[in-house]
Amino acid sequence: MLDFNELRELAADVRVFVDLAEDKAEALKAVIAAYDVVLAIFPSQQGMGLHVIKGKEVLDGIATSRSHAMVSHTAIAVPDLAHAEALKYLTTPAEQRMAA
Repeated sequence: MLDFNELRELAADVRVFVDLAEDKAEALKAVIAAYDVVLAIFPSQQGMGLHVIKGKEVLDGIATSRSHAMVSHTAIAVPDLAHAEALKYLTTPAEQRMAA
């Protein structure tokens, strides 16, 4: 079960980390690289929208096995779904983008 308050707190931590970094793009890439699962959160008509930036395969594996595997995760706040999709695309390794 997702804890939306935890996701908001994680996104706030990421925001502070990126804001303090000299190279904000590199800081954001470092955050994404450091975690197994990265979720983008954004305002939606239902309250909070979610989009998986990284780790879809991990989440699918957990759902299929019905296990409670421990994975590192974080969240990044974005303004909308379009920004979440762009962030996912831009942080996917180039060879995977070319194969798609």
